[in-house]
Amino acid sequence: MGATTPHIHAMGAFILNALRSYHPSSTYCTLAVATTATACAFAKQGRGLIKVNGQPIENIEPECLRLKAFEPVLILGQDKFANLDIRIRVKGGGMTAQIYAIRSAIAKSIVAYYAKYVDESSKNELRATLMAYDRNLLVADPRRREPKKYGGRGARARFQKSYR
Repeated sequence: MGATTPHIHAMGAFILNALRSYHPSSTYCTLAVATTATACAFAKQGRGLIKVNGQPIENIEPECLRLKAFEPVLILGQDKFANLDIRIRVKGGGMTAQIYAIRSAIAKSIVAYYAKYVDESSKNELRATLMAYDRNLLVADPRRREPKKYGGRGARARFQKSYR
């Protein structure tokens, strides 16, 4: 077992170096969580494309929640996203939770990108605009599912009591 350990560490270092070389220096990664859905957004300089799991954001299903995912773009204006490509990977949760994680990831990624690569004043302006519209775009919702307890079917519901 001791003989394989250096090999494993060398492989881990190889993978880490490959990941570092994969993401250019002008890329910024942000993470957004809504209930059990997790969205990771990579923002980099580009042509204004926003892709979710490899598909354009215009193809998001269900159609009734598509505008919810577009909210950061609509609030800040298309010009802020014109020279920025955002790739989003989302997994877990249901449809609604994934949409909320996507919108939060988009908002967080543009604020973080402007903070790192543009300037602090424009970052503060973007942040204030998004916070004025909806605080949940930048701050995660802390609500989680309450665990089930004994003596009942759920977290709070109890089995019906019988006297005879």
